[in-house]
Amino acid sequence: MSCGGLSEVFKADGVTQLICDAMKSKAEVKAGKNYVVFTAKLYKTEPAAGTNYFIKVHVGEEEYVHLLAFSQLPWDGETLQLNKMQQNKRGDDPIVPF
Repeated sequence: MSCGGLSEVFKADGVTQLICDAMKSKAEVKAGKNYVVFTAKLYKTEPAAGTNYFIKVHVGEEEYVHLLAFSQLPWDGETLQLNKMQQNKRGDDPIVPF
């Protein structure tokens, strides 16, 4: 991974799912709907005075959303925030910066 660039695509793991769990209510507010399913599938990371997580999330049937969650550096309080969200994504849509 180049400095400041996006990583390769990784399969979501327990840490990625924990980030999604923390972002679920914020994503629901942005989308104006409640998600019964909210499962992290794939992700990329990008270093940025912390870490940007670009996460593909399955939200039911054939629907996905892409999240841009930011995790601050430990000395900044290690807080997570949902910076952006793309709706109406498909399972085969690539994860790209947004």
